[in-house]
Amino acid sequence: MDNVVRPSRTEIIGALNDRCRQGLDRRARIVMTRACLATFAEAAVATVVAQIEIMAALRAHTFDSEDRERHRGEFELRGHTVYFAIDYYDLALEYGSEDPADAAVTRRVLTIMVREDL
Repeated sequence: MDNVVRPSRTEIIGALNDRCRQGLDRRARIVMTRACLATFAEAAVATVVAQIEIMAALRAHTFDSEDRERHRGEFELRGHTVYFAIDYYDLALEYGSEDPADAAVTRRVLTIMVREDL
């Protein structure tokens, strides 16, 4: 008898999205909008520091238990609301993925933005 509890499709997608947000998915692309970087970087050299700060806050973000897919969210950083979204594409980044639960056929694109981008 098989007593193994298999994760649901949504739980698999959530776990893959967690890997993307943590920077562990080598196929994923992470995009920060210019407005987002400009909000947190005071000078050209500070752009890298701002990217590091934003990514650290994103990695520390926690979701409520109802959001099982964990593909969209927001968090506060230095008095600004930062929004993020993960979209699912085919391997060529041309079309939507046929199966976001299958990492072998899906590339995730994580977009990080601020209110001005919405």
